[in-house]
Amino acid sequence: MNLVQEIQKLKTERNARILAHNYQAPDVQDIADFTGDSLELSRKATEITAEVIVFCGVHFMAETAAILNPKKTVLLPDPRAGCPMADMITGDQLREFKAQHPGAKVVCYVNSTAEVKAESDCCCTSGNAVKIVRHYADDEVLFVPDQHLGSVVEEILGRKLILWPGYCPTHARINPKDILELKAAHPRSVAIAHPECPKPVRVVSDHILSTGQMCRFVQENPAAEFIVATEEGLLHRLRKDNPGKTFYRVSPFAVCPNMKRITLEKVYFSLRDMETAIRVETPIADRARRAIEQMLAWS
Repeated sequence: MNLVQEIQKLKTERNARILAHNYQAPDVQDIADFTGDSLELSRKATEITAEVIVFCGVHFMAETAAILNPKKTVLLPDPRAGCPMADMITGDQLREFKAQHPGAKVVCYVNSTAEVKAESDCCCTSGNAVKIVRHYADDEVLFVPDQHLGSVVEEILGRKLILWPGYCPTHARINPKDILELKAAHPRSVAIAHPECPKPVRVVSDHILSTGQMCRFVQENPAAEFIVATEEGLLHRLRKDNPGKTFYRVSPFAVCPNMKRITLEKVYFSLRDMETAIRVETPIADRARRAIEQMLAWS
């Protein structure tokens, strides 16, 4: 049997399901039972009845799945697949931040550690951040860790948030000049950008959308050409779902090295050896779960 067949065989034997983020490599996306953005994957994790979840993404995503499924085994094929943005704030730093702003509500981007989630009132994703912050209309809000997503929320709601200075290094490598050059070369194209992009990139883009929103937007929009300002892994899904449309990669540097740590070989070994199981200590998991479930309830 080839590697894909071996994975499917092990998946059946282990009673497992494979979840993959939109930024995964094409062959990993293709063997997944479900592919989506952070919000879609969070929802799907609560619906799975299988005993084992193989999470093809980065560490905080597998942590989230483990928090939502305390009785299941959640495997991360490469435990080194981390997230620099999530590492830009610790639980201790957030506790100090909260002490400086007593009474403020904490909204944390799901791209954060379990400990940070446990110190937060509610989580959010790039697709629902505005909706979540609206629920705190009368409160001072600390928004962690992504300053760029936070600034998008500020712009849409017309209010100030207290932003933590975190960011995504992959989206920070996208240059607005590249978008302008592509627009000049393809004047009928529509430029879509992720809210993790810095403001100069967002300003020259036509729509600011999460990856899940991008997938829906492209299917519903009559345009035939799109400039896509996010991690390049999404292009595979967009092309697969929309064979009659053309998609332009903004930058060869918009690649998340941590997402790309997950390979078919590692998925196979993960299922074969049942490694690496992601576990979150019960006190932290219980508090983090409240913040995640509050997000799901409001979404």
